[in-house]
Parts: sequence; C-alpha cells; structure tokens
Amino acid sequence: MESGPAVFAGVVFALFGSGLLVWTAVRVRRREPVAIGVSPVASATVTALVSVIALLLGAWCFTRL
Repeated sequence: MESGPAVFAGVVFALFGSGLLVWTAVRVRRREPVAIGVSPVASATVTALVSVIALLLGAWCFTRL
C-alpha cells in the first residue's frame, strides 16, 4: 500500500531531473542562456546540480519500495 506514493514520487523526480538535464544540455550546446541575467557558467552549473539532485532523489524513492 505504501509503495504507490514512493513510485509516484520516484517517477516525478526522475522525469523532472532528466528533463531539466536534457534542457540544460541543449541550451548550453546552442550557446543560449540558461537563465537571463545570470552568469552562463553559474546558471548551467546550478541547473545541472539541481537536476542531478532530483535524479538522486528519484533513485532514492525507488529504493524505498
């Protein structure tokens, strides 16, 4: 009964993290700004870090099954 919320949260974190990572990679590859008004290196770094954290949280949720 408690595995349903863990699966849902894991899927949400995994989709968000992977989507954010792909979006950041595409923006950096095209040399477009990731965030307007912020250093390109800093914004790409922070965004990549947040996406990796979301992927790790998704993996952690899947281990709680």
